[in-house]
Amino acid sequence: MIRSLQESWPVKRLCAVFKVQRSSYRYWRETPHTIAPERLRLIAEMKRWFGLSHGSAGQRTLVQLLAKSGFKASRWLVSKLMKQEGLVSRQMPTHKYSKAEKEHLSIPNLLKRAFSTQAPDQVWCGDVTYVWCGSRWLYLAVVIDLYARKVVGWATSARPDSDLTKKALRMAYESRGNPKRVLFHSDQGCHYTSKSFRQLLWRYGMKQSLSRRGNCWDNAPMERFFRSFKTEWMPRVGYRSMAEASGAISQYIVGYYNRYRPHKHNNGCSPIMKEKQYWETYNEVAKKY
Repeated sequence: MIRSLQESWPVKRLCAVFKVQRSSYRYWRETPHTIAPERLRLIAEMKRWFGLSHGSAGQRTLVQLLAKSGFKASRWLVSKLMKQEGLVSRQMPTHKYSKAEKEHLSIPNLLKRAFSTQAPDQVWCGDVTYVWCGSRWLYLAVVIDLYARKVVGWATSARPDSDLTKKALRMAYESRGNPKRVLFHSDQGCHYTSKSFRQLLWRYGMKQSLSRRGNCWDNAPMERFFRSFKTEWMPRVGYRSMAEASGAISQYIVGYYNRYRPHKHNNGCSPIMKEKQYWETYNEVAKKY
């Protein structure tokens, strides 16, 4: 009895110095510090998905990705484990953009922010961004199908001209089986309003739509994709060479974004999974009729 009282005095003084409740100390002493095998497997799978996303996956994304691997975890648990393992997402805070209302003189804004479509290959969006590569810029043109936000075409070049955007459009057109009556939407950049690019759209049987000048929200899905790539995948200092950048872009689009990345627009599904669900439903309906 006397010995236990003598031992409690140092504990009491230490808890007072470090401002820790003695009840918390007793709870810590009595709680086993071994980790259950199931928890270890959950942590390992979470780290695998976090590494696959290049450190971009946050709580919501990891919950959805873990569910694909058969692990049921809440946002609270994932947040706790991320703090425990020192995992910090690379996602950037939101940014406010200015707006403008000037349409192109000859090509109107036919899309009018109707970003939800009923089927693939109804509306495509395109845009160009730039990536730093050691000593110069690499320009990236991307084409996205709005149904599942899937990247269907892309191209890179040292010059942001019409050849770059035509190359991305050509890849999208051929990879999707030469679809007809697609509405192609973009901003008013000269590489989209040039005569050669508009002739290519006419040859493919596509109709063109342009955002209002200075209004990035008219092409929000493209802006969101570029933001995701630059915050989730691209190093903050850019790449060392154009070859390295081109390889990383292809890896992001093919190996992560289209195949695995959950999208809020797709109710948590990846673009490939969303389109797969559509075609399965379409085929079932076609068999009945």
